[in-house]
Amino acid sequence: MKSLALLRLVAVLHAVAICVQPIAIGIYLNGSTTGLQIHEPMGLALTSLGLTQLVVAVIYWRCGGRGVAPVVALLILTAEVVQAAMGYSKQLAIHIPLGVALIGSTIGFAVWACRRAVSA
Repeated sequence: MKSLALLRLVAVLHAVAICVQPIAIGIYLNGSTTGLQIHEPMGLALTSLGLTQLVVAVIYWRCGGRGVAPVVALLILTAEVVQAAMGYSKQLAIHIPLGVALIGSTIGFAVWACRRAVSA
């Protein structure tokens, strides 16, 4: 099933990319503006990856895959949009815990997508 392989690829890429975010902001908090110059565009790129993940998850589902994939992908994308809005508005009381939840859920989705049982 080619759509599953593509979903796995996008999910793993998304999970790896989201793990760069806390590293980048840590560099910024350590006193280097380079961290923020990485954090902001990476956040926008993550939203694009989230949209790509949703599209691939819908294709996977329409090709006979599990229906939970597009639901979870939509939830992740929605949270990423809220995350970007909270970051730009400097609502750190929401931005930071939501970021932690996004990292966990994105990694969890990638692990789920890579499990052998998903293709069954």
